[in-house]
Amino acid sequence: MRVEEGNVEVEVPGEATDGKEDGVFYNPEMELNRDVTVAALRAYREGDGPADSYLDATAASGIRGVRAAADGWDVTTCDVDPEAVELAGDNFEHNDLDGDVRHQDANVRMHQQRYDVVDVDPFGTPIPFADAAARSARGLLCITATDTAPLCGAHFMSGVRKYGAVPRNTEYHAEMGLRVLVSALVRTAGKFDVAATPVLSHVTDHYARTYLRVTEGAKAANDLFDDLGYVDHCQHCLFRRADRGLVADPLEECPHCGRHLQTAGPLWLGPAHDAEFVDAVREQITAEMGTASRARDLLDTIGGELHEPTHYDQHRLYKRWGESAIGMDEFLEKLQDAGFQASRTHFGGTTFKTTAGVAEIADAVRE
Repeated sequence: MRVEEGNVEVEVPGEATDGKEDGVFYNPEMELNRDVTVAALRAYREGDGPADSYLDATAASGIRGVRAAADGWDVTTCDVDPEAVELAGDNFEHNDLDGDVRHQDANVRMHQQRYDVVDVDPFGTPIPFADAAARSARGLLCITATDTAPLCGAHFMSGVRKYGAVPRNTEYHAEMGLRVLVSALVRTAGKFDVAATPVLSHVTDHYARTYLRVTEGAKAANDLFDDLGYVDHCQHCLFRRADRGLVADPLEECPHCGRHLQTAGPLWLGPAHDAEFVDAVREQITAEMGTASRARDLLDTIGGELHEPTHYDQHRLYKRWGESAIGMDEFLEKLQDAGFQASRTHFGGTTFKTTAGVAEIADAVRE
């Protein structure tokens, strides 16, 4: 069947899937991901100087690459499935666009050729492609991970094996997964004296997505390692502490309630976005995008998020307190009136970030 997305029309398999089945797949639920990608490519090209070449390393139907080509990029797509390669080629031709369609292993291609932008959007973990992608990208590295259970600690040992970090299944599990992912990518890039700095990150539905600006140099890579560290978390009272450093130094017990603490890491504890870049991406969301309204709302929220490494769920706190929750606007206003910074987050309607600790939150908002 043919579908319209953005300003292109592409042929996709007869039944849309989430990629769990064998063969070429097209997932309509990822349209938001692709809309934001196109906007991010535009913002990057305008803000970071000349940028022409774009690699869609795991192309499937080629829709991501076709949309980038329609936006003026010199596109290469890559896939090991011959049916995917044929379909991608047809989709470029149908839209009267040029594209270098490769029937090739993505890792081989990325080791052979460098690109201004490298995009890795596989089904499952991107880690098998991370080394080659970090070496291939000259300017922007775009990564999707759909294996959220290992990332957030629900499948504990799978997360440890794949990402070289200890994840924990907390109430901020979505952000936990994102920070495990970014940590792994920062450490992977650092092996090659490449600094990979996240400029836009989000967790939506079943996937995490991050965009990292890459620069070469051992010192720049070293500097990013200063933002790696560990989080101590109390499952009972929801206390948490972020501690930067490459060696874990966990607290012996929760200073708030005296219970046992869990430690996660190494996590990325630095900013997961650059507010200026996020604003520039939002300005590039245009009317032909099917998720334009949703994308703008998402980017508005991300741009206003504090750079705290974890977030709270207001309803989870009130449940711990045995009280009924007040409205979020009033809740955040009380925190701010008490002298703390506070912001909503894109992780959920009742989630927020603040500079206050869990005890300070209770003192500020409870009657």
